[in-house]
Amino acid sequence: MLRRTKIVATLGPASNDQKVLEKMINAGVDLVRMNFSHGSAQDHMKRAETVRAAAKVCGRTVGILADLQGPKIRVKKFENDKIVLNNGDTFILDAALEGLGNQERVGLDYKELPNDVSEGTVLLLNDGMLEFHVTAVKGNEVICKVVRGGVLSNNKGINRKGGGLTAPALTEKDKEDIKTAALIKADYLAVSFPRTGDDMKLARELMHAAGGKSLLMAKIERAEAIPVLGDIIDASDAIMVARGDLSVEVGDAAVPGLQKRMIKMARAKNRLVITATQMMESMITAPIPTRAEVSDVANAVLDGTDAVMLSAETAVGDYPVETIEAMARICLKAEREIEVHAGDRNSTEHKFTRIDQSIAMSALFAASHLKVKAIVALTQSGSTPLWMSRMNAGVPIFAMTPLSETLSKVTLFSGVHPIAFRSNSTDHSQTLHDAEEELVRLKLVVKGDLMVMTIGEAIGRSGHTNTMKIVRVGDRHKS
Repeated sequence: MLRRTKIVATLGPASNDQKVLEKMINAGVDLVRMNFSHGSAQDHMKRAETVRAAAKVCGRTVGILADLQGPKIRVKKFENDKIVLNNGDTFILDAALEGLGNQERVGLDYKELPNDVSEGTVLLLNDGMLEFHVTAVKGNEVICKVVRGGVLSNNKGINRKGGGLTAPALTEKDKEDIKTAALIKADYLAVSFPRTGDDMKLARELMHAAGGKSLLMAKIERAEAIPVLGDIIDASDAIMVARGDLSVEVGDAAVPGLQKRMIKMARAKNRLVITATQMMESMITAPIPTRAEVSDVANAVLDGTDAVMLSAETAVGDYPVETIEAMARICLKAEREIEVHAGDRNSTEHKFTRIDQSIAMSALFAASHLKVKAIVALTQSGSTPLWMSRMNAGVPIFAMTPLSETLSKVTLFSGVHPIAFRSNSTDHSQTLHDAEEELVRLKLVVKGDLMVMTIGEAIGRSGHTNTMKIVRVGDRHKS
């Protein structure tokens, strides 16, 4: 059974080696995430080369997601690397402090914090583990009362409960990193902390100016992004349900409902969606997941996410390969519970303005009413398989294309599997026959199987899919 849900793995010290990457790819990785918070441009270039070399050895296409750091809203370093704060302590966040912090105060990477807060503001540090209430703002000093204490160590993040920090989504470092992402030909570019669709539009302009073709992914992690979610999704090609910072800003109890809402909205708008953060967190140090983690991954699949993402589990964890194997197993089991709904009431009543989208929906409708073994989209841009992937036809979708950038792009599309294919014929029937033979060679279909195939009369041109054909494998003259 081919897995519909894609797996994204973050690279790091535990997974930079090519041999380890090969094992991870064979275990089921579809995309790798390169965290631009760490490493130089040269490091990213080297990692991209290693990923593509490993994918080639494994005979698979693996996409690359470049994840921008975004604004550094965090404390600086301490004299002894960390302090312990008790409930009731007074502690100062000092935007003017250039030296190391101590038991009384610490410097800030985010110099605008004193302008963004006032008496009564609630600040959450270290992913919400510590809670500070602002009692006063004096110049560059944010004076706080510790309401929930604990260990505060170097470079821990700061969130304002309910949102409201004015840091721009794209920093000067991000703008330089976009050039690097374009250089390594990243398939997706993730923008951290966008507040509006305009943040995504600016990132797209910068990517195009750098000569890149990356699809844009908005990481939804700010409270103020929620009221304008539709605007952000419209300006993006994909979103990430980034549950870490989002949970701190809106409260942990709100996140499950928001996750379902975001996935539903993204799919309705023909956008892709990744669910991320702490999905298999215990497997950083354990060889098997907790039952809660199994349920979390499975529920994301049942919600309709295109992909589930691993962070520290594969970046620094002890069991990167085992984690991917476990996640793949969970996804497959969960997918068996998803109802096939291609060609449902909503899709049949929808009005389409594009011929290629109508063909995609027709293929899904036909597949759901026939005992079809595969849907085959001969594609240039990947648009047809994207539309097909928005609903579950219960059969694999094979995106066959000669373009490497399209092959890499579709690695994130749920239910879509990339196949490198080039036909030298300009004849419709011959091209379809060549594609059929390739699928047989790859043992993806056998003689007698029914397939639904889509193609454009203008072979080799994007946006011209206008033909659907139902084919029985091995019977070239009957359809």
